[in-house]
Amino acid sequence: MKQIAVDTAARPVGVLILGRKRPGFDQEWNKLICARSLAALEQMGFATVGADAPVVDEATTVAKLEQLERAGCSALVMLQPSIGHGQLALTVAQRWAGPVVLWATPERPGDGKVSSCSLVGQHLWASSLRQAGHPFELVYGDPDDAHLRAELMTAIAIASTAGALKRAKLGVIGTHAPGFIDLAAEPFLMRRALGIQLHPQSLPQYIDRVHAIAEEAVRKDVETVLAMKLPMHEITAEDLPMNSRCYLAMLELIEEECLDGITIQCWPELPNVLGHWPYLAVSRLTTAGRAVSIEGDVDGCAGSLINCLLGIGPGFLTDWLEHDRNTIFFWHPGMAPMNMCNAAGSEGGPSLARHFNIVKPLVVDGSIRAGEAVTVSRLWRCDGEYRMTAFDARTVAPRRKLTGNTVLAELSEAEIARAGTVPARFDRLVHEGMPHHVLLSFGTHAETFRRLARAVGVRWLD
Repeated sequence: MKQIAVDTAARPVGVLILGRKRPGFDQEWNKLICARSLAALEQMGFATVGADAPVVDEATTVAKLEQLERAGCSALVMLQPSIGHGQLALTVAQRWAGPVVLWATPERPGDGKVSSCSLVGQHLWASSLRQAGHPFELVYGDPDDAHLRAELMTAIAIASTAGALKRAKLGVIGTHAPGFIDLAAEPFLMRRALGIQLHPQSLPQYIDRVHAIAEEAVRKDVETVLAMKLPMHEITAEDLPMNSRCYLAMLELIEEECLDGITIQCWPELPNVLGHWPYLAVSRLTTAGRAVSIEGDVDGCAGSLINCLLGIGPGFLTDWLEHDRNTIFFWHPGMAPMNMCNAAGSEGGPSLARHFNIVKPLVVDGSIRAGEAVTVSRLWRCDGEYRMTAFDARTVAPRRKLTGNTVLAELSEAEIARAGTVPARFDRLVHEGMPHHVLLSFGTHAETFRRLARAVGVRWLD
């Protein structure tokens, strides 16, 4: 599994060490494995809180959990270097809302005795948490093992993401694009199922905000865009100020309303009223790592936010344009993150152009890089619940050129043997209500998405 790139400096991680009131097992090994485990977390870049003394009963556990809450810890890692009190699993479940990362450490090698029963203890906790309906992630291995560290990083990312979603706030400017009713949002279902708060914004007010951006701010932003030295096709510098206004208005709205992501009803109003598509603005924001979607796709924006929280990057929100047995051709009209495209200046690199349909500026044409491992994912609501899917593929050279952003993704024979051909998968997913947008991300992350769906209580579909 490719290691998730978590921003370990963002929020500290809580670490509780389950101790014993009555000494038992190999306490020397207990101390050694604890020290090595904490050193591993530090080497992985985490600031830890709570590991200065073990918890041994209800009172010490509650006190430590309160300390973690005051410190704003993003996740809780539970160490059990020798099997401890199983009843405390329910105490933790009562007082820690997010998933718990259970880290089972190995026995002392080669002394002929059971030294810790750490895996047995974490198995006990896992069973209790599951029966209590509390999410958890379980990892097992030596602190110095590279695979264990990658698994631990992913588990912490999943736990942190599940917690962050409950505090997240998404903005929607306007509503879904005309006729795109599969993208319609259900704010209270989103709140109940994921914890995300939806914050609607008026499209006319956004347009007023665009016009109100100060001329000096627009001038400086146009200079920033020109400094990117992107090729222009049927575009001149005179086409840039309105898109800078769109960009600055979106950025202003994100910061003013403390939004973690935003989606915009981009057509037909904006090209008709403003004379511009906002797609260069969207591309710039996603290139900078922000969760932004178009056409009022709120759940698509939530999926992009999940990507960002996991450390994967916002991804490319795209139409599933066509497919055959083992490939899918993805396309959208010029708003992909530029760092997912071929290098600027190279063939297929990002360039500024006019939209192919309502022929107005400003889109970012460019091919998504070939030869990359990718994950195709989607979060959506249907039948009063949220659902999620993801599968891994690889980008290959496209068979034809289109304007906008395009990529051809090929599924391996192993993936086809596991879950069926592309047409069979597509048929299965559309009968589950999957919308016409999916999210393409670099890396191999389908298993991470499956585990996240389990952690947040979303139904998983292959």
